[in-house]
Formats: sequence, structure tokens, C-alpha cells
Amino acid sequence: MNSIAEHIADFLKQYPPFDNLTFQELSDISSSIRVLNLEKRKTLFQINDVLHDSFYVVASGQINLSVIADAEETLLNKCSVGDVFGLRPFFAKNNYMMTAKAREESIIYAIPIATFRPFVANNPNVLDFLLQSFASNTGNPSDKENTRGKLISDNVYYSEQESGMQYIQSLSYNTIPLKASKTSIVQEIAQEMTNNLSNNIIICENEYPIGIVTHSDMCTKIATGRFPLNSTIDKIMVYPVVTVVENVSLAEAQLLMLKYNVTHLCVTQDGTDKSSVKGVISQHDLIAAQASNPGVLIKEIKRSQSSKDLKLIRDRLTDIIQKSIHKNIPISYINNIASEINLAIIKRAVELSILDLGSPPARFAWLSIGSQGRKEQLLLTDQDSILIFEDVTADKYRDVKDYFLKLGRRTTSILEKVGYQPCPNGQMGSNMLWCKSLTDWTKQYNFWINTPGENSNNISSIFFDYEIAFGEQKIEEAIENVIFNNIKNNTLFFDFLGNDALKNNSPLTFFKNFNIEEQGINKDKFDIKTKALMPLIDGARLLILSHNIKGINNTYLRFKQLAITDSKNSEIYLNCADAFSILSKFRTLEGLKNDNSGQFINLKELSKVDKENLKNAFTPMRELEELIKSKFQLTQFS
Repeated sequence: MNSIAEHIADFLKQYPPFDNLTFQELSDISSSIRVLNLEKRKTLFQINDVLHDSFYVVASGQINLSVIADAEETLLNKCSVGDVFGLRPFFAKNNYMMTAKAREESIIYAIPIATFRPFVANNPNVLDFLLQSFASNTGNPSDKENTRGKLISDNVYYSEQESGMQYIQSLSYNTIPLKASKTSIVQEIAQEMTNNLSNNIIICENEYPIGIVTHSDMCTKIATGRFPLNSTIDKIMVYPVVTVVENVSLAEAQLLMLKYNVTHLCVTQDGTDKSSVKGVISQHDLIAAQASNPGVLIKEIKRSQSSKDLKLIRDRLTDIIQKSIHKNIPISYINNIASEINLAIIKRAVELSILDLGSPPARFAWLSIGSQGRKEQLLLTDQDSILIFEDVTADKYRDVKDYFLKLGRRTTSILEKVGYQPCPNGQMGSNMLWCKSLTDWTKQYNFWINTPGENSNNISSIFFDYEIAFGEQKIEEAIENVIFNNIKNNTLFFDFLGNDALKNNSPLTFFKNFNIEEQGINKDKFDIKTKALMPLIDGARLLILSHNIKGINNTYLRFKQLAITDSKNSEIYLNCADAFSILSKFRTLEGLKNDNSGQFINLKELSKVDKENLKNAFTPMRELEELIKSKFQLTQFS
């Protein structure tokens, strides 16, 4: 081994995943490595460049990874000594999605993928490192604080939840694959593939897959003359076929293709080659799935120029939600993903409105309230929002408010075209009641908190579930301070809020039957929102505020936090969290099935098991009710 290769091997063994390889293996790899010297600001690859045949390790200097968002270059990551980047060729066939540029004079090791691939396939620790890093988009997956080299994903993600989504994101694939016996003639198979516009066919014996033939096999083995057209298909098939279960995720499929160096996976009933064929996953299916990755959707939202563009993206989110639920991904996780995309759509709607109206005359904040404020809006339900602008002088107030009312009307109009219906109670930033200055909003919250029930109504409680979608974070923080300063030791407020949380009718009758609607268009249906979800939502809000806990607006997470804060009642809270997840799933499935809000469940369409599961989810509500009555000694508004 030459001295340069030995020096490279010594360097690599210090950093993951190379520290999982023997020195001899590193020496074999190092002999194929190219050493690149990059001058300051020199580009190694950029967005849309064709993929290289190598990935890279920083030997010295620093490499910046960036993307273009909103016509501006955004820095995603800085790669320092020992960091691995440029791994996209391992996972996809489409072009680079980011730019790699030297921040300073740098030395880079280019490792040929063809050389390194066998070591990935044969070393479980290396593969595990890639798998976990790809799923979590962190540095060293076993230690997020570790600075000793990290792997940088070449997929563009916008949050840790989004990157994790790829590890559980399901795939759409061909569920009616072509099949043939091993004694079939190559010429006949080629004709069948052509007639069906298919680039692959599964070879079976007794209905079980034993191999696969692809367009590539036809080109390399038949078109070249290596085998005659009258050969039997088993002479050119690739075997054994790589099999997977039906609900394999995008990341799992990518890494299996990487591990076995194949372009197709055979889907079988139990994931082995000893069960019947259910479909075929191709590399094209993986690329198509990446187009529905949450990070990609957010990137497209930022580039959208109309409500039509935003609606198309929101429709794709509905598809993600539906597939995720059917794959039994936790509803809390789906909420996180959907919330980020909904938030990005709202933000873009505000931005498009500003582009039409011109620059705002004052700083402001657009806050989502209600279900989106709690990060629970999986369906296209009503839009709820408030608009808060900074205080201005009296002579400017009218003009400033007029501008923001116009902004509110344009934004809500765009969101309505996307599919979010206007709130029937008018709780939107386009309503002059809910578009006002910070001082006016301070007075409003002071009134709600200190004089509850006086000239008030039941809608005020959802204004305590909010999330900033656009604008000045400090304005949201000012409202938060107003709320928490006023509720401290405010027994009158909690007495009112407690009774408000218990106002809804029980979900079950005295005889343990569903408390269904008795009249109207939803006669004989069950109102899961009002009679099951709202008691949990209201109870979680009441209790989290009473414990003075800031920054947690999601109902599921509120119960989880309460289990920690009030440990003696932790079992009640955890049961409520589980119940909320179950009920949310029932509602979401109903909404997706009927393309509506899912508020009213058609019990006739539920199986006996589903009805029992639904009833069981009501059990923690009675314990929560008793806990609230005991804790707040409810009397004044009872």
C-alpha cells in the first residue's frame, strides 16, 4: 500500500462509519480514493447537477451545504473535518438537491460508491449508521452531541419530524405485477413486457417468487447476444429476488436497494420468498414518493404563486395523512407533519396577500387558533385566526387597521380556495372584532380572564390555543405574558373555564348506548367532536393553564406533560392522551372517507369491534371530569 493511501486509511478510521471497518478494508478503499483540493468558494456540486460516482469526506477546511429558497441561498449545514456528505447517489437517482461549496481552502476525499458499496452491504454497523442517519438526519445517530464526524443527508428537510417521516412514509407501487414461470421463453416474455409497458417481470414457482427479469437484463443479456431469444427465462433472471412486506417504508426500501445493489423489490404477503407476490417496487416508485415528502412539499409551498398551487399541495398532504393512518403511524406524529405543512400554507397565503397589497404599515402577527393552534388540523376543517398589529399613534390607527383588515380578507379568501372553509362564527383575522392592535388584544384577554361569563360567550376558550403562523414572534410572546400574568391565582377564571370544560353532554346514555343526534341531517349519527374530543381538549387546556405551563398547545402533548408535572394523577392523564389519539383517528378516518370534517360518525358503518373500541376510549373522560371537579371545587358557574 502506498503512503498516501495509508495516510487516508489512518484518517478515516477516526470517524464513523469508517471506524466500523478493519484497517485492511480501509486500506482497500483508500487505494481508490481521489484527493480533491478546493479553493475558497469553489463549488463541488450544485442543485440539479447530475449525481457523481463518489461521496465525500472533509479532510481539512469546511464545506457549506445550501439550497435556494425564496430566491435566496439558505445555509443548511457546515461540514467540518471528518464529516461525510454527498451521499445522495446511494439513495436516489435524481439530481443533487443542494449545493456544496468550499467556505475556505479545503481538501476533500472522494470515495467511489462502487468501491464502498460492498462494505455497506456486508457490514451491519455501517448500514445501521446510514439507516439511522438517513431517518433522523442527525450527525452521529447514537450521539447527537458527538462532534467526531457526522453524516450529512442530501435530502432537503425542514425539521426533524419531516426527516423522520421518510423512515415511515409508505409507498405506492405496482400491485398487479407481471408474473411468469421459469420455463417461459425469453422472446415471449419480452413481448409481454412490451405489450404491458412494463420494465420488469417476476419469475415464480408454485406462486412463490424465485427471481426477477428487468429491462436492464434484457439489454445486457439478450440484446448483446449472450443468450438466444429462445432461451428459457430462468437463464437470465436475477435470483434470489429481494422481498419485502407490503407496508415497507420509503427509507427502508431505499436502503434495501442499496444493500443488495438492486433496482426492484418484490412485495410478498409475509415479506419472504415463501409467500405469494403482492407487487413490485421500482426505483421510479421511490423517486415519486420523495415528491410527497413533507420537506419537498414545504419547499414547493414557498415557491407557490397562487391559491391553485397551494390547493394541489394540500391535496397531496391529504394523501400522506391517509396512507400514514392506514399504516398505523401514531396520530400524534401525523399531527406534527400536517401542522408544519398547514402552517407553511397559511404563511404563504399571508405572503401572497402582502405581495398584492404592498408592505404592511406596522409590524404584526397572524396567529392560528383552535385546531391548527393546537396542531391538530388533519382535515380541511374551518380556518380560525386572529391578527395582532403593533400599537400606532391615534392618527394612524384607522388606516393601519384598514390595511390589516384587507390583508385578513385576502388571506382568508386564499385559504378558502385552498379548501379551509371560513369559520361559521367569524373567528378570523378578516373580522374587525379579531383584527386589532396589541393594546386592544391585551384588553380583550384581560376582559376574558378577569370577568369570565360577563357579556362573554363560550367561544373565548379557543383563543387560548394559538400558534404564530406569520409575523413578529415578540407579539405572540406579549400575548402569552398577558395570559399567564392574569391567570395566576385567578380562581374566578378557572371556575368558569372548569365549568365550561364540563358543559358537553356525556358520549353515552344511562344505558351505555351512544348518545346520538335525535334530529336534523345528522340524525342517528354520533357527534365525536362535541361529545368526545372537546371534553378532552377543554380539560387539557384548563389543567395546563392551571399549572402555569407555557408553550404546549397540543392536547396529546398537554396530557403527556401533565403526567410528568402532576405525577400522582399520571395514569389518568396518560389514559386521556391515548383516548384522544384513538378518538382523533376515528374522526380523521370518517372525514377522509366522506370528504368532510368527520364530526359526525355513522355508527352503522362501524364494526362491532370498532364500536367497542370507541366506547372504551370514553372511559378516561369520567375520571378526568371527577379530577377537574375536585381540583377546582366548581361552584360559581355550576
